[in-house]
Amino acid sequence: MTTTWGVFTGASEPHDGIATLPPPPPWRAAPHRAGEAAVNGADSQPGATYRASPPEIEAVNAALYLRRPLLVTGSPGVGKSSLADAVARELKLGPVLRWPITTRSTLQDGLYAYDALGRLQDINIQKLTGDGSLNLSTIGSYIRLGPLGTALLPFSNPRVLLIDEIDKSDIDLPNDLLHVFEEGQFTIPELARIAGKQPDIEVFTWDSQLATIPQGHVIRDAFPLVILTSNGEREFPAAFLRRCLRLTISQPERVQLEEIVAAHLKTWISEDLRPTVDALITAFLKRRKQASGDLATDQLLNAIYLSSQQVGVQTRTELLDMIMQSLVN
Repeated sequence: MTTTWGVFTGASEPHDGIATLPPPPPWRAAPHRAGEAAVNGADSQPGATYRASPPEIEAVNAALYLRRPLLVTGSPGVGKSSLADAVARELKLGPVLRWPITTRSTLQDGLYAYDALGRLQDINIQKLTGDGSLNLSTIGSYIRLGPLGTALLPFSNPRVLLIDEIDKSDIDLPNDLLHVFEEGQFTIPELARIAGKQPDIEVFTWDSQLATIPQGHVIRDAFPLVILTSNGEREFPAAFLRRCLRLTISQPERVQLEEIVAAHLKTWISEDLRPTVDALITAFLKRRKQASGDLATDQLLNAIYLSSQQVGVQTRTELLDMIMQSLVN
């Protein structure tokens, strides 16, 4: 098939076609700064275009009232992570503290990191170039709170902590988290050891702020809204599940898909394009049913965005197959 769109031609001749590249889709645009207009009238701030369903609203409110973690399960691409952004944005709780989980993640990773080697190197340099005295207060420059540690600082309003893909974790991490959630505090031994001489130490938070840690202890005030996401790839211990509220996010149906498309692409969809949008939604729902639910909503958004650029996705079977490809290998 001959390609008649796009800026890359494959002809191996350099050209200035990149200058004609259209603006990115709203969900791929750089976040606009305060005082700047949003790209093409769309709000690119995280959570701005999320449309929560009634069960999601009920679950979030229950978690807020009960001060319990919310375990959110669902297929990839249904908006599990975006739910955290939507809550933080609406309730003005600041940027979401994100902790992406891998098989190597430990509780320590979430609480804080201490650059002992960096501090030792600086001390050795100071001995060579200075008077050799050790300033204990500088230890805070080598400590950075993790997303969980930052969420447990004594804020007057709760922070939103997203623990993403908890089902990828080591088998012990869920139970390790329970203790911290129940206690609402933790100790930084490196600071506790010098508390008699230096009781208050400033450290960096996960979001690059400064926080004072008294006596080496971090003790929460407001309980953070903890949202843990899972793709359902493993089972969790009963003790962990008992302490969490659980929510399963279902795939959006046609009406909700139309709302999502409008929220993301309302300034891109002309009246002439609406029949194409309706046809792509129909094709997406059909493919999703055939793929047993293994399609993500952003695949539909990608197809509609390209259609808004006069690409003609519907008539390009191979391109449509690539965009709406099943997420299961």
